Amino acid sequence: MAILSWALWGLFVGAIARLLRRGRQPIGVLWTMILGVAGSLIGGFIATDVLHIADHDHFDLGSFLIAVGTSFLLLALWEPYERRRQRRNPPVSPV
Repeated sequence: MAILSWALWGLFVGAIARLLRRGRQPIGVLWTMILGVAGSLIGGFIATDVLHIADHDHFDLGSFLIAVGTSFLLLALWEPYERRRQRRNPPVSPV
């Protein structure tokens, strides 16, 4: 059950981060979910262990905003890399 809740949470956080980012992102639903989970884990670590402003056991608005902000930052860092990669390896059209 925990994996399902992480997947849904990641999808929710990743979708919010994608909505805040202007333009079209070159990722699908699965990568949106992974983005949200990664942003939540990294943001949770920063909030609890580095800044000491959040709790490990309880949900609060600050933790949510940090998770969305971290996911947004990850997306902003990923987009230029993905665009360069797509320019180097253009899709081959079937003949």
